[in-house]
Amino acid sequence: MSAHVLDGRRYAKELREALLADVRELAEHATRPGLATVVAGDSYPAHAYERRVRTLARQLGIHYVCEELPADVAEADAIAVVGKLGADPRVSGILILRPLPPQVSEAALYRALDPLKDIEAVHPVNAGLLALGRPRFVPSTPASVFHLLDRYLVESGRDPAAVYQRSNVVVVGRSANVGKPAITLGMERGATVISCDAHSYSSGLLYEHTKRADVLIVATGVAGLISAEHVKDGVIAIDVGINPVVNPNGETVRLVGDLDFSSVVTRAEAVTPVPGGVGPITDVWLLRNTVTAARRALSMAITRPLLEGLNLLTAYEPMASSAGR
Repeated sequence: MSAHVLDGRRYAKELREALLADVRELAEHATRPGLATVVAGDSYPAHAYERRVRTLARQLGIHYVCEELPADVAEADAIAVVGKLGADPRVSGILILRPLPPQVSEAALYRALDPLKDIEAVHPVNAGLLALGRPRFVPSTPASVFHLLDRYLVESGRDPAAVYQRSNVVVVGRSANVGKPAITLGMERGATVISCDAHSYSSGLLYEHTKRADVLIVATGVAGLISAEHVKDGVIAIDVGINPVVNPNGETVRLVGDLDFSSVVTRAEAVTPVPGGVGPITDVWLLRNTVTAARRALSMAITRPLLEGLNLLTAYEPMASSAGR
């Protein structure tokens, strides 16, 4: 058996064409979406991702700025940078790239975000809305995972809703921006969702769960964690991992996923490669969320004067009534 290799670049191209039309439409209203990224330290995957979204933003005509912080940045200084970006009218969406240095709390930085610019839904308000099934933004990576899954199922002649409702979806990894939202999205689709993380691995339970997965989503940052012996025949395996492989002199030569692709591909029905799977869709989805934030900001700018006028009218009416008595 040889799996169908899911081509994320093809799906990303379709999304990109639609997004370009949205950017042009906003330009007709004198509005230009803007993305800001914050990266601290020298993480290779973080900087590789930053370079990709920088290139894509510029190709789409989206304003872009990156705040590069040193590895020893103080937490207060990092929070100040996030606050500055929140106050910048040119910035529609803000992305905080992980990992952060140990002295900088993810939670503290996430709380400092403007919820209306928090395009990855990591601010407590947006995370709560997502958990309640009323998301302001759907985080780009888990959104891309399910977009890819939905499209593949439709193209293979199946109803995604029916497939999810009879499937075990196993999510390996519980990060705030990938694993936890993926669990929520799977549950919303009616799937039986099993969540695993490092504790599952250390207790010896991880592979018991992955072997039962109809759909396996792996987002751990551990290269080759899952191989053919850990999955069942016919699994649909989605690899979110981005792990640098270095040569003996310390130079990064390529990126690999959390799946041992060469072995899993022999048992799976379908599998995503790294690179070229979820990543290209994620890049476009992030900018899609940025455009959504810009559109909402434009809508608020248009309606705010009307609402303020109504508030003034309401405040005036009792005075007018009193004067007439």
